[in-house]
Parts: sequence; structure tokens; C-alpha cells
Amino acid sequence: MTAEVSTIHPLGPTTVEDWLAEEQPADGSRLELILGYRYMTPAPGGWHQHASFQLAKILDAAVSEAGRSDLRVLPAVAVKISTAFRTGVIPDVAVVSAGIDRTSYEPDELVLAVEVWSPGNTREERDTKMAGYASARVRYLWTVELLAGKPAKFCCYRMGETRYRQEVYAAAGETVVAPGPVPVTVDTSLLS
Repeated sequence: MTAEVSTIHPLGPTTVEDWLAEEQPADGSRLELILGYRYMTPAPGGWHQHASFQLAKILDAAVSEAGRSDLRVLPAVAVKISTAFRTGVIPDVAVVSAGIDRTSYEPDELVLAVEVWSPGNTREERDTKMAGYASARVRYLWTVELLAGKPAKFCCYRMGETRYRQEVYAAAGETVVAPGPVPVTVDTSLLS
């Protein structure tokens, strides 16, 4: 006798178009869409916003210095990761290869995504988002993990043939060269 177990998760009722039509909460919380289900994260706190802002500044300066007028650095914009799998996310910082005259971006326009993980972010949320970026073949992903009283953990990934390869790991306030569409030097001590 054999047992068959389904590993396919049924998609929720909300489409990417429905998600984009909804207004984001007024309190600063973020409404994302994971496999057709609305997912609300609390409004980012000061520590989280500080790390996001520092990385956005560093990225913007690097893009400008490299003369890449085809790239834009944007905080907290909607990205349609997969219409078929009803997934849309809001990375903390995005580097896109499209204009700023829109409210959402296609996955192939997202060159680099930055996610800042606060203590309230679950392992499931982190894994799901990383898998979503990988399935959309977003070339670069940076993550920052904030831990009270410790330096931020900074990880940088580059898309390989089928999955992300970690290329940078810093957990003691080091200055590192992070992979991205342009050369970027990051002093990770500025993120805590």
C-alpha cells in the first residue's frame, strides 16, 4: 500500500491585479500577496527604516557614480513576482531597470531586491520571499537581519543556474563589496 501526499498548495482567491488595486494601509503596514493570499506585515520601525535608508543611499550613489541612468533605486515599491502564482511583494529597497512613472514593476525589471528582516519576520516569510525572488530570476538579492545589541547580518546573493548563491556574508560590522548591477561598497556597521 502506498500513500500519496500532495505538495501543491492551493492558490488563494486574490489575483495580482486585485492586490495592486487595493490601497496600502494608512498606518504604514505593508500588504503583500503570497500565492493568492493577502499577507500583512507591521509597519517597519525606526531601526528597520534606518537600515533600508542607508542601503538606498549607498545604492543610489553607486548607480549615479557608475553613470547608469537606466537604473533607479526605489524604496518599498510593488513588484509583480508571479501573476500565475498570484504573488506580489514590496522589497524594502529595489533597483529597477524601468522608469519611475508607475506604481508597480514586472519581475524582469527588478535587478536587485533588498529585504531587511526585523525580529518579527518569520522564517516562513523569509523563505517564501527568497523563493519568490529566485523563481522570478531576480539577479541579485541582499538581506539584512537586525538583531538587538548586535551588528546587522548582511548577506548578498547572486542568481545562479537554478538558485541563489551566497557571495557575501558580514556579521561583525565589516566593509564589503556587494554583488550588484554596479560595484557597491557597503560599510555594514552603518546598518545597525
